[in-house]
Amino acid sequence: MTIYVGNLSYRATEADLRAVFADYGEVTRVVLPTDRETGRMRGFAFVDMSEDAQEDTAITELDGAEWMGRQLRVNKAKPREGGGGNRRGGWAGKQEAYE
Repeated sequence: MTIYVGNLSYRATEADLRAVFADYGEVTRVVLPTDRETGRMRGFAFVDMSEDAQEDTAITELDGAEWMGRQLRVNKAKPREGGGGNRRGGWAGKQEAYE
């Protein structure tokens, strides 16, 4: 399972997140997505931990907590829907369904 961490401070680093989540267990991965054009952090992250029970505890304890001046949103990450990188608004390849 992957944890979604939203409403992050733009100052937060991977090391900061590892330190916070380490209180709940072993952190195996942290991803801080950045904007392609600006290179700036996007204000959210994904965290993986070694055990599901540790992730559940971290979610319960950290959701709504104030950290770096922001109220965190912490929950189970949902898989991306659609995907495929279609840059034409989802219309390409679906036209036949409307004919």
